[in-house]
Amino acid sequence: MPNPDYRPVSDHEFCRPVNPFPAQVTLADISCRLADYMPEHPATLGLNHASVALVLREGDDGPEVLFIERASRPGDPWSGDLGFPGGKVEVGDYGPREAAERESREELDLDLGQACYIGRLSDVVGAHMPVRVSCFVYGAGLIGPFSFSDEVQDAFWVPLAELVAPTRHIMAPVRFGGGTFERPSIRLPTAGKPVLWGITYRLVMQFLEILGSHYPTPPVS
Repeated sequence: MPNPDYRPVSDHEFCRPVNPFPAQVTLADISCRLADYMPEHPATLGLNHASVALVLREGDDGPEVLFIERASRPGDPWSGDLGFPGGKVEVGDYGPREAAERESREELDLDLGQACYIGRLSDVVGAHMPVRVSCFVYGAGLIGPFSFSDEVQDAFWVPLAELVAPTRHIMAPVRFGGGTFERPSIRLPTAGKPVLWGITYRLVMQFLEILGSHYPTPPVS
């Protein structure tokens, strides 16, 4: 099963793929991989439950992944961070998948009812916050333009091939809870954006491992 922590074996394995990533992966390939995958989502007492959507589309150079940049908001622990559309599972939701779809409508005016549901990743528990996050994967056709809520500053697509590029996997300083920490991150190709780290980073790494690419955590220098 995918390990969301990805500890390094040695300094020589910094950002080096253990398994080769399929050069011409398609949405159909991704759908097949997730169909064979058995996600783990055990009950966890005392944690808030959130849910997000990993949305894919076919781009000119293969599948692309949708990311959002959260607006800067006082009191929001993820203020200004990159992530997937999503949020808290509410009492009125039928379950975490419906919560991810509802939040996508509220944050981006994105109707995932028109997209193809592909599968689910294993839940991830926050390292710094008492939260369990479920992630649901969708394949979308032509969608957009988006209409942002006040919680979202921007939304953009990143080619899957860029997420597996070894030079984009780095240790980077990030701010959280008033402190600065060095954390494994991905430097996305979109100019002016912060690094991808934290729970979303762990979900991306889990997703890449399911597809056949596993990058160990880069060591702290």
